[in-house]
Amino acid sequence: MKDIGLDVKIPEKTCNDEKCPFHGKITVRGQIFRGKVLKVYGKTAVIERDLIRYVPKYERYMRKRSKMHAHNPDCISAKPGNLVTIAECRPLSKTKSFVIVEVVK
Repeated sequence: MKDIGLDVKIPEKTCNDEKCPFHGKITVRGQIFRGKVLKVYGKTAVIERDLIRYVPKYERYMRKRSKMHAHNPDCISAKPGNLVTIAECRPLSKTKSFVIVEVVK
């Protein structure tokens, strides 16, 4: 098991996944987000994150949502409804450039 350079809880299970940041060859870099898992199919998870921005013109807050796809390694295996931390990595497929590194709750 290797250190990925982030302050996250290391998974207890092991896996043989090459796209796992802990047991494989993937390195993480760049952005780190926290979001909720909406759907899991295969080794891909759909993550939704809420964005809240202040709009000075209207003196109100604006809520946005964005969905992104992330790789779900076998050692983490996040389920729908979990709050997870995802980190950016190299492009893993056409739509996946993030990998789940921790299940928060």
